[in-house]
Amino acid sequence: MKCLLIASESAEVLFHWSDLEYRQNIQEKYGASQEQGEGLPAFEDILSTLFAPIIISSSTLEDSYTSFTTENNQIYVLHQFDECLYIAVNGDGKEKEDDLRRKIYVLKKMIEVMFGMVTLSGNLLRKELRPQETEQRARLWKYLQSLLETYSLLRENDQSFLVEAVERLIHPQLCELCIEFLERRLVQQLNSSVERAGEEVLHAFVLVHTKLLAFYSSRNASVLTTSDLLALIVMAQNMYPSNLDLDDTSPEDVESTSGSGPESFYTPEPSPSRRGSSGSEKAGQGEFPVFEFVDPEVQMAEDSLHTLEISPPDPSSPRRVFLEVSQKDGLYPMMPHSMYCLSLWPGITLVLLTKIPTSAVAMSVYKYLEDFDKLEKRLHEGHGGPASARSPLNIYDIRTKMDKFIKALGPSELQSAYLQNVWTEFKNRAFSKGGSGFNKELIPCCKNMKTQLCGIYRRYFLTGSESADAAQHLSAGLQERAQAMVQEKLMDWKDFLLVKSKRNITMVSYPFFSKYTLSPQADLTYLEDFPGLVHFICVDRSTGQMIAPSLSITERTTSELGKGPVANYIKNKVWALVRTTRRYLQKGYSTVTLRDGDFYFCYFLWFENESGYKLQPLDIPVQPDDSPPVGMLAYDYYKRLLRYYSKNHKGETVKCYELLTVHLGVIPTEIILQHCRQLASKLWEPSRNLLL
Repeated sequence: MKCLLIASESAEVLFHWSDLEYRQNIQEKYGASQEQGEGLPAFEDILSTLFAPIIISSSTLEDSYTSFTTENNQIYVLHQFDECLYIAVNGDGKEKEDDLRRKIYVLKKMIEVMFGMVTLSGNLLRKELRPQETEQRARLWKYLQSLLETYSLLRENDQSFLVEAVERLIHPQLCELCIEFLERRLVQQLNSSVERAGEEVLHAFVLVHTKLLAFYSSRNASVLTTSDLLALIVMAQNMYPSNLDLDDTSPEDVESTSGSGPESFYTPEPSPSRRGSSGSEKAGQGEFPVFEFVDPEVQMAEDSLHTLEISPPDPSSPRRVFLEVSQKDGLYPMMPHSMYCLSLWPGITLVLLTKIPTSAVAMSVYKYLEDFDKLEKRLHEGHGGPASARSPLNIYDIRTKMDKFIKALGPSELQSAYLQNVWTEFKNRAFSKGGSGFNKELIPCCKNMKTQLCGIYRRYFLTGSESADAAQHLSAGLQERAQAMVQEKLMDWKDFLLVKSKRNITMVSYPFFSKYTLSPQADLTYLEDFPGLVHFICVDRSTGQMIAPSLSITERTTSELGKGPVANYIKNKVWALVRTTRRYLQKGYSTVTLRDGDFYFCYFLWFENESGYKLQPLDIPVQPDDSPPVGMLAYDYYKRLLRYYSKNHKGETVKCYELLTVHLGVIPTEIILQHCRQLASKLWEPSRNLLL
């Protein structure tokens, strides 16, 4: 019983997703109220009618509600983003208000990654989310729905998405080897090729399921934020989803296929020739997930969006994504990039992020949007008010630069002509003798300018990507060569990597890993050093990376947590602990200890300087219940927390860490706290810094 939709202020459905149970429930109730002989309308129309009172009341009330629970225990969470209202519903009791609010913010994040600064204009965003062509709308909604399904699956099963931090594969030698290969061979060859069509590879990374094997950024590249990287991992997993049943290979299975006995060392088979590897490189590239949201037995013929056959996109065509870029003169959010997702083998993916030739236009658009937004705020507060002192504007300098910008765009395009007309009206009102000057009457002109600037952005990077700009990307041949190069490099390691991703860190030392890895961390046994420790999660919030023992809950494999239901019980306890600590963190608590049956849980958040010295704790700001969720994917809570804490430590680099532990309840409390201190110091000491 789940539903999530986006609606306009006029109750028009801009996007919706719901599970089969919710659809059946709503149609049964709606069908009972229909007169005999009348057919059911489209499900989208049913939703519009059903939610219209909620949408209208939310937009008209001054102090509108953000959540409520109905008599049948259905939870509704609402959040208004500009002109769009997001509504999340749960009726099976499996999700709380915090979960629904997080889902809303994740959907908003994915829409920002897909549409960029068009999200700043409500009118243009409505056109993007609800295209007039039925097939285009069906394709877009199906893709957004599949992203939500993928995110939900990852959050329920993957610890990195539970705590919203990136997990690396722990094998320093192999990681270093891959990074060197990406830098000196792959990226260098791609950027020197004439087939790149003006694009420049900025970032290249290899994923094994959701874990990061190697990541390389060119010298000209900005730092890729944790929020953007997590969103890209969701998109990569959506394109090439992990099959948990097929990918869950036990160490014994790999040993048997390699022909090694219990005491023998693993010897990889010789690599095939380049011709052989390139011949099979397309095996996983054409595989696309099929997400079925409609049970074929349920008759919904009226809803054309769910019965329309949709052809999958060309895998060689990149997906346009909009990511944050940091430059010397400041941050530029939602800058256009091209994302290439190349499947090496099932479960192993190469991702390339490129800078497109017209990206300078996006930076100019953002600067002018920022300028007109500041001007609009100044006009609202009165010219010469306190806002002008905080953010002074040289409007004459803006006038000169805007004239040059419009001239560079050229008068041939219709969107440029619209911008020229609105800009002329703005100048006549602001600068001419007969104009109104700089007062509140100029506010509508500022709004029109921002809308037209977003229109230019949309023309260049969204609608343009479907026409002339579509040919400007890395050629299919160049992508195939890149794919073959990485396949050849990792051929001897692919089986190991797939198993390693399932057993990245374990509470005990497996003989299987001592055969494969040259890493000194293979000898670290947490159960021997910390008796009674069941599980832990450590997160470096400064870098957005985490480390935790693997949790295996399948029936095929056995771990130190047991098999099947036992491991699943521990996993549910860990997931519940994270939810609980987030609620306490939102209320200002940085330390939580609690006992739950046979287990004792601890959570600590602390700050250190660059030399590893623990800094004095500070009162953490209390957040309201309807505030953005604590995390790093949809809303980087820790980035703002670090900024808040750094105010009292100017000139110092402040780092933030989190530690969650699960112990057996029979262990004395003083021993548990001692374990936590020792575990934190052991994980971050230079010789065992697993996150670097």
